[in-house]
Amino acid sequence: MEEGRLEKQISFIKELEKLKTVARQNKTLDNGRQENSAEHSWHVALMAAVLSEHSEKSIDISKVILMLLIHDVVEIDFGDVWLYDELEEKRREKKELKCAKRVFGLLPEDQKSYFLNLWNEFEKRKTDEAIFASTLDSVQPLLNHLLTGDKYTKSGKSED
Repeated sequence: MEEGRLEKQISFIKELEKLKTVARQNKTLDNGRQENSAEHSWHVALMAAVLSEHSEKSIDISKVILMLLIHDVVEIDFGDVWLYDELEEKRREKKELKCAKRVFGLLPEDQKSYFLNLWNEFEKRKTDEAIFASTLDSVQPLLNHLLTGDKYTKSGKSED
């Protein structure tokens, strides 16, 4: 076994803790606070497990779930990008790739390559798994807004 492998893996796991501190636009069901990126990733991954039977294509659900669990790790470095922030959207790609390389670079080489490739697959949205995962990633915030009754103006700011 590679020397220092476990230490690298623990370093990565420790870094993932930071997702719990990244606030998103969506509120929790009780409207008490904004959800964080870790909660979003967990929620959308479980949505995939529950809703996989509705995929029009045959998909590897384990791959989809893992894809959804890692898709937002890039938010560790710069937070959640509001869907309608067009200026930030243009800079997002380069910033996210840089962060993905940094975070997955904490892992042993084989795992780094696997996770980085999986993250890139999600971003490119070309495979059936990535399309299904990204669709759910888009639906989850909308569903959240419906469930919480949160209302947003055209500016993207909450009316509450």
